[in-house]
Parts: sequence; structure tokens; C-alpha cells
Amino acid sequence: MSEIVLETCGITKSFGNLRASDGISIDLRAGEIHAVIGPNGAGKSTLIHQISGGLRPDAGQVWLNGRDVTALATPARARLGLGRTFQISALAMEDTVLENVLLGALGASGRVWRFWSQVMADRALRERAEAALARVGLSEQMHTRTSALSHGQRRQLEVAVALTLRPRAFVMDEPMAGLGAEGSKTLTGFLDGLRAEAPILLVEHDMDAVFALADRISVLVYGRIIATGSVDDIRANPEVREAYLGDGA
Repeated sequence: MSEIVLETCGITKSFGNLRASDGISIDLRAGEIHAVIGPNGAGKSTLIHQISGGLRPDAGQVWLNGRDVTALATPARARLGLGRTFQISALAMEDTVLENVLLGALGASGRVWRFWSQVMADRALRERAEAALARVGLSEQMHTRTSALSHGQRRQLEVAVALTLRPRAFVMDEPMAGLGAEGSKTLTGFLDGLRAEAPILLVEHDMDAVFALADRISVLVYGRIIATGSVDDIRANPEVREAYLGDGA
């Protein structure tokens, strides 16, 4: 069995009388893409926020590389190797592609500069940033303003920013959102190759992409995991078909 890189153990989160996470235990193993699917309101965003450090669970633990990170904030988890991309882009749209990735590299370094010119002139930071851009295929756009990129290219740029942290695991929140068929196909191919660098916990509504990419799928409904298995297992599961996939799965 592959090494477990990221794991939740019975995490629970309530908002008043609503239990958004109900004892969720899932894991992400080296070299895989583990997709989390479910209907709107199932608790997927709450789960992602707890894994990434934006929310503290009421009970349970989050483990990264064998370390309990439940009490750590998002930046600390990032420094330990948790790469995150967002459903809604968190990029600085008026900055260039290179500047966005340099900011990520600066955060990864743990150093602080008072002047941006010092960051731009730092060779080690630039090398790390340019290597990340080359990895995602955006080297030719490094001096382009981010707002001029296509939606799909912005998704690739988010991955490049995360790569500067040299992540041990990625958490991706609906990376296909807003992409057309061609953009989804391109990003699917890219993510397929990325799993060898770091495994991916993928929250996604695009079922074509999920079925093409996932080694395992967990189905979240009303805050609980109702099934985990291979693509074939999930397609054939009658409870999953009733709750989410429907008869056309």
C-alpha cells in the first residue's frame, strides 16, 4: 500500500444545528488522485477549509506527512508541504505572471523584504519561480499581466504558485470551474501528469474529469462519506447513484 501523505481522522464541524462534517475520515496516498464528489451543500467546502487550515474542526484530526497539523494555520500547513488551489482565483490580477509566482516563492522561503526590487533581483527566488512556470507551460507568458490570461491559464498559474512551496500534497477546489470542454481537457491532461510530483485531493463537479483522473473517489452527502472506491465501484454503487450520480452515470 502506498504511503499516506494526507489524512483526516473523524473530523467533525457544526454550525449551530447543522453538522457540516460528520466524522469524516479520508486519506490521500502518494502518487494518486483522490476525488471528493457530492451534491451542492454536501460539505465539500467545509472539508477543504478544515484540511487547509481555514477552519478548526470541533473534533478529529488532520495529519500531513505523519504530523498532526490540526492546530496549525494555513501558512504553517503550506510551509509543511500542503499546496492549495481555489475555486475562485486568489491571484493578483494586475501583477505579471512572474510576479505572482515570485510572491509564492517568497512565502516559501520564509524571508521578508521591504522592497519589491530586492525580490525581483534575488536569483534563487527567480530560479524557483521560473522553474515552476516552466513546469506548467507558462514560461512564454511570464511577463504577461495576469488579467490577460485565459481562465485555464490562470488555473495553471495557481498550480505554479503552489509548486514554489515544493508541495507534498495538493488540495484542489473545483479547478475545472468555468472552463469550457477544451480547457477542461487540457487541464485534465496536466493534472494527470502532476500526480507523480505530488498526490492530489480533488474536489470537483466535472464528472468527466473525475472519472478520467481519479484513482479513488469518496462521495460526500450531508457531511458524511457514504462510499469510497474506484471509479467502477462508485459508478455501480446504488446509494451513490440515488444520492448524486443518477441513472446516467
